[in-house]
Amino acid sequence: MQLFYLNKQFIPKMKFDWHKDKLFLTTVIDKNYKNTQNVRRFFTSEIGDHFHFDREFMKWLKENQGKTLLDAVRHRKKMYERNPG
Repeated sequence: MQLFYLNKQFIPKMKFDWHKDKLFLTTVIDKNYKNTQNVRRFFTSEIGDHFHFDREFMKWLKENQGKTLLDAVRHRKKMYERNPG
């Protein structure tokens, strides 16, 4: 769940739009997660131009609701270390 600041209070944002909402390392992967161009741009900026979605990583994203995009970035980098190709 994303939070935004309003009148000195953090207010939960009810529905996150993976297509257009700004992504942060603290963004939580929710049940509505989608592999979108927005997400691809985010991961490319965090991991590098060699980033690509593969089945293993997409499965990890679907199975790890509640974790953050930082967790996902760390996991993907470990995957690249195991298999750089």
